[in-house]
Amino acid sequence: MAQFTEQTVTPEAVEELKKKVKRLNSKAGQMKMDLHDLAEGLPTDFEKLPDEAAKTYEIYRELAELKKQLKVWEKQLK
Repeated sequence: MAQFTEQTVTPEAVEELKKKVKRLNSKAGQMKMDLHDLAEGLPTDFEKLPDEAAKTYEIYRELAELKKQLKVWEKQLK
């Protein structure tokens, strides 16, 4: 879970957050494809579905949180 403390937003911090969002976005895309592949193979490996869905949900939730924070930080720099 992403945690943000009150801090002075710097261009460097924004760039670092952009990098983190980019990495997480890539990972989220891979997890989405893996979940899709698992769903297409149903009923085979149906036992894995709840765990994989939960992991995919969590990464997309975190990604949404980071993107929201990035917007706030970018706005603060203007």
